[in-house]
Amino acid sequence: MTKVVKFGGSSLADATQFKKVANIIKADSDRRYIIPSAPGKRFDDDTKVTDMLIKLYKLAAKGKNLDNQIKKIKKRYDDIIEGLEIKDFSLDDEFKEIKAELEYNPTEDFAASRGEYLNGLIMAKYLGYEFVDPKDIIFFNEEHGLNSYKTEKRVAECLKDKKHAIIPGFYGSDKEGQVMTFSRGGSDITGSIIAGAIKADVYENWTDVSGFLAADPRIIENPVGIDMITYRELRELSYMGASVLHEDAIFPVRSAGIPINIRNTNRPEDDGTWIVESTAHKPEYVITGIAGKKGFCAVSITKALMNAEIGFGHKVLQAFEENNISFEHMPSGIDTMTVVVHEDEFLTKEQKVVSTIHRLTDPDSVEIESDLALIAVVGRGMKSTRGTAGRIFAALSHANVNVRMIDQGSSELNIIIGVENDDFEKAIKAIYDIFVTTRL
Repeated sequence: MTKVVKFGGSSLADATQFKKVANIIKADSDRRYIIPSAPGKRFDDDTKVTDMLIKLYKLAAKGKNLDNQIKKIKKRYDDIIEGLEIKDFSLDDEFKEIKAELEYNPTEDFAASRGEYLNGLIMAKYLGYEFVDPKDIIFFNEEHGLNSYKTEKRVAECLKDKKHAIIPGFYGSDKEGQVMTFSRGGSDITGSIIAGAIKADVYENWTDVSGFLAADPRIIENPVGIDMITYRELRELSYMGASVLHEDAIFPVRSAGIPINIRNTNRPEDDGTWIVESTAHKPEYVITGIAGKKGFCAVSITKALMNAEIGFGHKVLQAFEENNISFEHMPSGIDTMTVVVHEDEFLTKEQKVVSTIHRLTDPDSVEIESDLALIAVVGRGMKSTRGTAGRIFAALSHANVNVRMIDQGSSELNIIIGVENDDFEKAIKAIYDIFVTTRL
């Protein structure tokens, strides 16, 4: 069996965490290819190294002196090296190169990527594994998207004869060979790309939590954990705010049918959460999880005989497209169509959108409702259980929560509920209580 193993920033924040990671890797000989993140926070008020490097870039872009900021960053790494008692090893030359590059050609992507790069060098030295620079094996195209074909081919060629390797996360190179990064949290994507390219058996993603929880612990005290979740369920929950794993990390392994195992570096004995393509495993609860976000608004377009007008929906969405606004959901009736959008994105352009809708569709009326929160209730068990929607609305009614929008997909995998921003936490507690706490 071959496992690709990614460790997050909190797992590699200091020498003590490094030692935990090394023990985890050595405990299983199948853990062959390791993707490290940059050092994260050591305590609540600490600063992530990536943020320190972005600050370094901003100083360089303004032509400021870099010595003091470099000294602070270097100390973080020197403390790790000293704590690991690595002899005859330093990053002095690397920091000289970083300074020279930023003084000559400062780019944010290069600066931000050095956190993973330097941590990878330390880990390779500490474990005695070969270091592979992702700049040489992960490639972006002109549109800043991943060049999947070239990347997969190069990764497979590079790793085929390597029993173990350290491949830093978060970055690759563009068409000109310059460093380019994924969005923040992109080390998850690197691990997924490596796992997919080499057809790994498992992609382990180690972080500071024991997998996914059924609800946000900031709202629900000690929510139950999710032992197994499908890619489709995860996609719905991640999109609505569940953030243990970068949502783009799903796609490279999903196409290859490779399961992801979310594990806790500080509790390696926990099984964590398995993310799989499909499963006969019956969930313990009807729902898998609840997630949501505040800050939406609903634009409702009313027109008599709307359903008989060919292309009406296309024209409405064209009004949003012309103003560069993406939509989230689109519940509709016979004579009414509602488009749900992010409020902060929409407010500065609302009157332009409204006038465009009038120009393109000649509606009877256009109404806008703000302060809307969306809650996704997700679960593969919902499809085979009668009365799920009824139980949700009964729970919300009992909690005195007014439902302003309902949107259920044909797959019956999820139900989206719109409520007032002020009722957001109360609604999640009511839904969690009826499906998990009391199981009524």
